[in-house]
Amino acid sequence: MLLELKDITFERENKKILDRINLKLEIGKFIAITGPNGSGKSTLVKIIMGIERPDSGKIIFDGKDITDLNINERANLGIGFAFQQPVKFKGITVYDLLKIAGKKDMTKMEACEILSKVGLCAKEYVDREVNGSLSGGEIKRIEIATVALRKAKLTIFDEPEAGIDLWSFSNLIDVFEKMGELIKGTTLIISHQERILRIADEVILMKAGKIEKMGEGKEILNQTFAKTECYKMKGGKYERKDKSN
Repeated sequence: MLLELKDITFERENKKILDRINLKLEIGKFIAITGPNGSGKSTLVKIIMGIERPDSGKIIFDGKDITDLNINERANLGIGFAFQQPVKFKGITVYDLLKIAGKKDMTKMEACEILSKVGLCAKEYVDREVNGSLSGGEIKRIEIATVALRKAKLTIFDEPEAGIDLWSFSNLIDVFEKMGELIKGTTLIISHQERILRIADEVILMKAGKIEKMGEGKEILNQTFAKTECYKMKGGKYERKDKSN
């Protein structure tokens, strides 16, 4: 077992955001977390990374209790985190960023190889600055390349589809379909997108701070969303219908 959460609770302003979460993640899986806004998804992954601390409960990672460890300590143990809005670095080239992520003085050919794996024409990007001249989709694929170079045991993505256009999203899906080859460890991704949920080995459905269901992606989708009258398909993702409809 790679990760185990035991009775995790988290409150803010007298509101229970996570309510006794128990979860086990296996090695080498592609796992998606979905659910309504405010269900606790982002808080859960931030607690795993150490960005937030639980009020109670334990986090066991690779056989070690990491509940009291900080972000850097968890990163050194093999947990990687890709934010919903990737950070831009003025004056730093893509090549520089990849070297920092890989913690080694890689050649430009090695940098080009990893960029090609995330669907970027390497020669056009390797010397570009990581700044506002890059689109949201380009930035996110570069971030995936940096995450892959870290070779984390557990890699977390917080809604990678946010803020990118449909064409960029389609290209991003191609990358996630090959995620097992690119990132050898376990991938945990927050998403509302049907195409991502359907390629996941397992889907975790959260509601009101609790894990309502967990199972094979297509099964969860069919049981919970497609056959539920209060949801409809719109733009490749399931959305709650207006109550007045």
